[in-house]
Amino acid sequence: MSTSAKLPITSLPLPPPSHTLTKNLTPDPTATSPAEFQQIQRERPSAQRRARLLAADAHFSYVAPCPIFFPYRVVPEEGEEVTDSNQAAVIERWLSAREALKEREDVQPSNGLHLFYPAAAREQKRELIGLSETGLRDCLPHLDVGDAFNLLGTPRLSKDAEAQEQSETENVARQLLVDVLSGHATLLNAQEDMNESWAPWSLRYSGHQFGTWAGQLGDGRAISILASSHPSDPELVYELQLKGAGRTPFSRTADGLAVVRSSIREFLCAEAMHALGIPTTRSLSLISLPDLPVLRERVERACVLTRIAPSFIRVGSFEALNPPESMFFGGGQQSKDLEALRVLGEWVGKRVLKLVDVKWTERNQVPGESEVEDKDNAGDAWGRKLVLESATRNAKMVAGWQAYGFMHGVINTDNVSIMGLTIDYGPYAFMDVFDPYHICNHSDGEGRYNYQSQPSVILYALRSLLNTLAPLIGAEVVRGNKAVPPHWSKDISDDQITEWRKQGTELVLKDLEDTFQSTCAEEYKLIMHKRLGLRRIDADDESTLGRPLLALLAEHSLDFHSTFRRLAYFRPHYVQPTDEADGKSSTPELNEFVESLMALTPETQMIDALKAKADWTRWLRRYAERVESERGLWGVMDMDDEREKAIRGANPRFVLRQWVLEEVIKKVEEDPTNGKRVLRKVLQMACNPFEPWGAEDDSSSTDALDPEILEERRYCGIGEKQMLGFQCSCSS
Repeated sequence: MSTSAKLPITSLPLPPPSHTLTKNLTPDPTATSPAEFQQIQRERPSAQRRARLLAADAHFSYVAPCPIFFPYRVVPEEGEEVTDSNQAAVIERWLSAREALKEREDVQPSNGLHLFYPAAAREQKRELIGLSETGLRDCLPHLDVGDAFNLLGTPRLSKDAEAQEQSETENVARQLLVDVLSGHATLLNAQEDMNESWAPWSLRYSGHQFGTWAGQLGDGRAISILASSHPSDPELVYELQLKGAGRTPFSRTADGLAVVRSSIREFLCAEAMHALGIPTTRSLSLISLPDLPVLRERVERACVLTRIAPSFIRVGSFEALNPPESMFFGGGQQSKDLEALRVLGEWVGKRVLKLVDVKWTERNQVPGESEVEDKDNAGDAWGRKLVLESATRNAKMVAGWQAYGFMHGVINTDNVSIMGLTIDYGPYAFMDVFDPYHICNHSDGEGRYNYQSQPSVILYALRSLLNTLAPLIGAEVVRGNKAVPPHWSKDISDDQITEWRKQGTELVLKDLEDTFQSTCAEEYKLIMHKRLGLRRIDADDESTLGRPLLALLAEHSLDFHSTFRRLAYFRPHYVQPTDEADGKSSTPELNEFVESLMALTPETQMIDALKAKADWTRWLRRYAERVESERGLWGVMDMDDEREKAIRGANPRFVLRQWVLEEVIKKVEEDPTNGKRVLRKVLQMACNPFEPWGAEDDSSSTDALDPEILEERRYCGIGEKQMLGFQCSCSS
């Protein structure tokens, strides 16, 4: 990457106000501007750390990173006696001493922001342990990271006895990067002009968790600190969000922190998913806070992940503003605010989803003044299009999950991105031995989120989105398919809202379901054809090849990914026209190939060899005929060679398996110097999963191979039997 136009993180250009979330959505009234927010930081910082319900019309809350131990251990100043009358003041003073309020005047950002550091009370070690070259390249190519990659060391799996920790020489760009992305320093502009001001924020949302309404949730440990337009596309804005940087108003009883274990899992998987072509948030950095203990099942160490996306808005962001009618409005959920729903929908439709063929109402609202309807300038209806666009995107996303055996584990509606991005990597897993009912989250006792159920659960979330927007969609229909005006629901009876909801649902529900199901099926079909090396799509391919192959994998306990990769080496001529289904007349080449497939099981002693051989021979005969029928479509003399390249380019050699993740985490926790190198190498492999890692085509004796090659080969393996199907918890 060229370094000519790179900028330190403190000087990344900010997007224009029209493209900035905080300048278009409604803040929590506790602090309606960055100026008010900084005053709160100084005088009553508990307002941003105390769990509370936001106002019904609020979309977000200003909040600054502050990664410290929780429950807070408030200690009065020396000689100070704590009484009932001064207890609150002691707490506020203690918290304020840990806020980033001291401006660093020797750093002059070119984007109008100011850099603030905390006092000595929050000084803690900050150690960069991961940085994504691909995330940086794709999303923030203009970001200067200084010597960060040199500091991380050479990517390497095998332990280097001579490896030494890189000494940290003075490097301003890298140090600023670490300070900001660890949550230690804060970028902020507290001037009164809202077009120029800036402060970090966390989103409000609600949602259904395991099918049950959970009320207000929100970013309990995620804080968006910056946004910047991509240098080659000013319309493409990326948010930088810290995960694990301390409490927010949405943290409930939790600490707002994340640990090394869970942070590594998300850091690696987001980039692995992107490499597989599956829509996802992206990873930028991992910064360990080794002096900060975190209480989980055991005491672990804190870590802050920086992730990147054009938007982190979820289905639950909409649900928060118009909750289900049948829910109980107790202490955990605000009443509906349909005007806030309109504001969010217009922002998402115009700036996030960028809906085409929609004429948007031009809003000339002066900040602080109420919007007034301009009947001569009414925009087009957008509610139905928003729902269907999100359905299309999420259908493509979950099709990628199914085709590549990815299991999310916690597909609550607050974890479903409005953009159709894979988001919030928790107890996820990639399929090992194929099991359509596999549950990767051991907290999912009923199997709601098992592999086979994932598309239907995403559809459940999309129906919830429709249910939320249905009254607005119904009102648009009544207005002749024109957008609803500001304050569209004011003085409207509940009966009328219910009628509009019914109209909106009836108008869109079938289209939603048809769009989702057809898009998901088509995308899945396209990916599976690539995995099988097929160029033509026949109507009966799924019934004659796809489903029978998966059934074969499940019955004989075969590894999902290794089997698909192995098909690259199959040749149609292995199957002779006289071959019988029982395999007795098979060619030597076919017998050898079937044996290689049968070896892709951890249960070699349990497999029914005769039946497995007959099943494989029967399936390979159909596959051979299907492949042979496409010979003329390849346009080359050697179809087999081209087909092999194509299959290898669609089926990963390296898979981010559970055993790999557990080993990497252990290495980083126990030996950070070598662990950082291992993490960097595994990230490299995850970002290039189709490469022939471990000298895949080299049949030389292992004694002749370099130790690094041998480790690559091991990391591409299935792993030990006890780690197959390993389940994680939601705890992170």
